[in-house]
Amino acid sequence: MTDTLMLFAAGKGTRMAPLTDTTPKPLIPVAGRALLDRALDLARAGGARRIVVNIHHLGDQIARHLAGSEVLVSDETDLLLETGGGLRRALPLLGAGPVLTLNPDAVWTGANPVAALRAAWDGARMDALLMLVPLDRARGRIGGGDFALDGGGRLRRGGDLVYTGCQIIRTEGLAAIPEQVFSLNLLWDRLLAQGRVFGMVHPGEWCDVGRPDCIPLAETMLAGGA
Repeated sequence: MTDTLMLFAAGKGTRMAPLTDTTPKPLIPVAGRALLDRALDLARAGGARRIVVNIHHLGDQIARHLAGSEVLVSDETDLLLETGGGLRRALPLLGAGPVLTLNPDAVWTGANPVAALRAAWDGARMDALLMLVPLDRARGRIGGGDFALDGGGRLRRGGDLVYTGCQIIRTEGLAAIPEQVFSLNLLWDRLLAQGRVFGMVHPGEWCDVGRPDCIPLAETMLAGGA
């Protein structure tokens, strides 16, 4: 059972402007607590023991915020590598084996998604296990869903299930991708073709906090409102 987690905090946060002109998105507060700290709370409570955070936009602020903690920093200030390239750069800090990944720009209610993924992981069948939420419970979401589940729990593209930004994934396939800057979608596509990508549905609520107007949505959700 993996206890290593990569937290993606290197994005530019362009959708969150103008708030991100002076503050990196992971440090923007929701209900009085920074998104990054909320994600770290989930990671630690879910059983993550080695945590790596990547940084780029205003990354010095994130590094200072994490100073004195056990969290390791993967520096991308020279070049933003996207999720796939960023995960590959962080591998020396993460170590071998499957890793959890988590996006900080979302808030959750209900069961801890990190703990749920760790409990459901079956390395004999899976190369990736993604946490999903139905489109009608994806607050702040613009657009359609990402995936559908078959009867055996495998994923295919399309459908009304939204990827939440939380998963377990094997990293060995990253070495075969020639691009320096790339999305994890490239690795997912290779694993999907092999029938090795599975999904599970989060039973609670989830809110994408990618834009300023999503902050009140998230705060209402956390307060138990409609």
